[in-house]
Amino acid sequence: MSTIIIKIGGGRGIDPRDNAQEIARLISDGHRVVIVHGGSHETNELAEVLGHPAQTIVSPSGHESRRTDRRTMAIFMMSYCGKVNKTLVESLRSLDVNAVGLSGLDAGIWIGTRKGAIRSIEEGRTVIIRDDLSGRVDSVDADFLNTLLDAGRVPVLTPPAGTADGIAINVDADRAAAATAAVMNADELLLLSNVRGVLRDPSDPGSLLTEVSMQDFTIAEESAQGRMKNKVLAAREALEAGVSRVVIGSASGPDAIANARSGSGSVFTNGVYA
Repeated sequence: MSTIIIKIGGGRGIDPRDNAQEIARLISDGHRVVIVHGGSHETNELAEVLGHPAQTIVSPSGHESRRTDRRTMAIFMMSYCGKVNKTLVESLRSLDVNAVGLSGLDAGIWIGTRKGAIRSIEEGRTVIIRDDLSGRVDSVDADFLNTLLDAGRVPVLTPPAGTADGIAINVDADRAAAATAAVMNADELLLLSNVRGVLRDPSDPGSLLTEVSMQDFTIAEESAQGRMKNKVLAAREALEAGVSRVVIGSASGPDAIANARSGSGSVFTNGVYA
């Protein structure tokens, strides 16, 4: 009985409900499954409607994240914890999956540290942002998640996480999924989104990196652009924490999860790919 962490992205063109049938089949086959999902596109659209358009922070190393002030956090919760989370739970429950929708803030599932200051590149200049509500996951309550799984429930998790003193913080969902996979001793971590995987040349769709061992990681890190940098970082963090296999692949199509598990996408392993 394997443990599989499946992170479904929230970019344009992705609907996590499209993966519900496959998730139901995995659970029916006896796998322990934890779902992590994003909601960036829904959040961007809602932010536009509410007159507070999304802003992006680009770090000096090129990593991208959402600028999260207090109003953005409120919009973020509406989309991630509300519409996206509950529509996915609804779809899973309609397939007899006893899904439980939770944010990382609930019950302290994901505890993290808020960044005190963030360096952002704006118009070629480095600026310091001190009021952002973002951070990274430091700990995951595996006991709580295992209690749910042992009771036949399927956790459906989404940001935000919370600080030790209970403040909601925006965290990268890919890296949160990696941290979750690590503490759950997962056999596999699937990072599914609207891209096929890591391209050696972002302008060439045929340059997909299909097999990446720890010895080859530098190639993937140098090739990744934009949000893909976060996914590659999440893959490294998961492997270094003991997860044996990570796949960055597409969330699209009726067999997206099966395709990822069979090696479609970029497959990262601790050793030589077999």
